[in-house]
Amino acid sequence: MNIAIIGGAGFIGVNLAIRLSSFPDNRITVVDRDESFFEPLRKLNLSNVAFLVGSFDNDTDFDRQVKGQDVIYHLASTTIPGTSNQHIPEELDSNVTVTARLFDACVKQKVKKVIFISSGGTVYGKKGKCPIEENMVTYPISSYGIQKLAIEKMLYLYRYQFGLDYRIIRLANPYGPYQRPNGRLGVVTTFIYKAMTDGRLEVYGDGTVVRDFIYIDDAVKGIINIADGDCEYRVFNLGSGKGTSVNQVIDSIKKIVRDDICVEYESSRSGDVPENYLDISRYEKYYGKLDPMSLEEGIKRTMDFLKEYNG
Repeated sequence: MNIAIIGGAGFIGVNLAIRLSSFPDNRITVVDRDESFFEPLRKLNLSNVAFLVGSFDNDTDFDRQVKGQDVIYHLASTTIPGTSNQHIPEELDSNVTVTARLFDACVKQKVKKVIFISSGGTVYGKKGKCPIEENMVTYPISSYGIQKLAIEKMLYLYRYQFGLDYRIIRLANPYGPYQRPNGRLGVVTTFIYKAMTDGRLEVYGDGTVVRDFIYIDDAVKGIINIADGDCEYRVFNLGSGKGTSVNQVIDSIKKIVRDDICVEYESSRSGDVPENYLDISRYEKYYGKLDPMSLEEGIKRTMDFLKEYNG
């Protein structure tokens, strides 16, 4: 099977490429906008993984990126959730409009299926009762969530109008190996790295915000199961199914990584949902128990990876 991962040199894409490459019949092309982004994957010398430098904007030749591919994983995004409300028109254009051009190319090049990684943490907003089911009414309170939801609706349209098959994965908050520890996403990995280095953690709000954290190996397993599966549903939540506050994450990091860390609480952000964790019963009905890794074990494995990878 020919598979292209658009935006594939990031955290999820790297882990997805590693897992997909373990199936010898797969031929994977990782697409991203800068050659240097491929370095972590190139170091692994995966024989069935190729690399293609390609942009993600209104001038992109998406036909070149998707030609000859059976399945497209769409992971590309130019938006950071925490700042997406600051440039709403630009964010919508650079993600939703550009994604429509990608889907046009998929139809033209006869791609069989698109797998879109949406956001279980932002599309529902703050009106839903946790754990949140897929049929919950969506009221996103950030431009990031609106973009993800708009792309979901576009996929429905492209299937209705052009027959393009798809799966939508409303992913919770993944963490683990190959996530940038000094980036702007991923509170668990960032806090582990901070605890290992300067020992100072900056928290938006009072730390009572509740999220659904899932170790990346579990996330990738679920993504591939959904992508390969065939059932009546095309939209799936994917997470641990459990809610954990940021303060609980900090307590676990203190226990496992370092107990003398300094926590600084700052003003909360208007686009942050107070509580969000997902009902994953639809996934487990069709693909079996996910049996996600415990947060404590995930923290330990992430810490061990950071020690080895960063020397």
